[in-house]
Amino acid sequence: MTSIIIVALFVAVLLIIFWRSVRIVPHSMEDVVERFGKFHRTLSSGFNIVIPGVDQVRERIDRRVQVVSFPPQSAITEDNLAVEVDSAVYIRVVDAYRATYEVANFIQAVEQLTLATLRNVIGGMNLEGTLTSRDQINRELKSVLDEATRDWGIEISRIELKGIEPPSSVQEAMEMQMRADREKRAQLLTAEGEKQAAVLRAEGERSSSVLRAKGDAEAQMVIAKADADAQTLRARGEADSIHMVFKALHTSRVDPDVLAYQYLQKLPEIAKGDANKVWIVPAEMGQALQGVSSAFERIQNEVVKIPS
Repeated sequence: MTSIIIVALFVAVLLIIFWRSVRIVPHSMEDVVERFGKFHRTLSSGFNIVIPGVDQVRERIDRRVQVVSFPPQSAITEDNLAVEVDSAVYIRVVDAYRATYEVANFIQAVEQLTLATLRNVIGGMNLEGTLTSRDQINRELKSVLDEATRDWGIEISRIELKGIEPPSSVQEAMEMQMRADREKRAQLLTAEGEKQAAVLRAEGERSSSVLRAKGDAEAQMVIAKADADAQTLRARGEADSIHMVFKALHTSRVDPDVLAYQYLQKLPEIAKGDANKVWIVPAEMGQALQGVSSAFERIQNEVVKIPS
């Protein structure tokens, strides 16, 4: 019975020793192990064996990127204006030994170093440069922090300025300036639009005038051509009519007596019309009358000569 108890106690002690000897480290973690108060080694992620009572885990280090966000801090610009700066630093431990033994609290150290460096960088810039040069501030901060944290086993992955708040009076002045700039741009755009509209209207009116002038010229050309064609046709008709009359006279052999008689018949038509207030007798009228009288005499003589 006693032997069984002794064996059970021995097995229990072995189990306790084994349990105390096994060290499971999660992924992306490292354990800093000291032996008799002095750094011994670093346990990587996975299954590890330590000596109970001899080896002791000093600290577990997270190798993942950590975001360190600081509360807004006041900084003075070169033109003596106070601004509130809200920043965040992305850090990663690359050496667990240095992060444990070279600095007491690397997160607090990074925070204080970031704030001091931020004040120095902003102190060398005016307000406008501070508000418009975030990338430059980030680069300068990262350069200084990389050099300072290299001995701490810390790597600065990224620095971001989340916000830069100028004083309320400056904000009001900036808003007024922005409104004035927007109104100025609106006026410039309106003036430019009106200018372009005037140019377009002028070009449209010029094009319309040119088209109207071309249309009028073409219309006049068409009318003139039509008049010329009409005159040509009338002239041809008159020429044909005269030619036909002349041909008929020549064919029928009309004597002067008939022509004189026709001439006397046309005289009343010449005198017609309200505008004919004065009628001038043509010089040829005497000859026509003589021809008619001669014709009548010949007719009378011929009648007398006819036997009864």
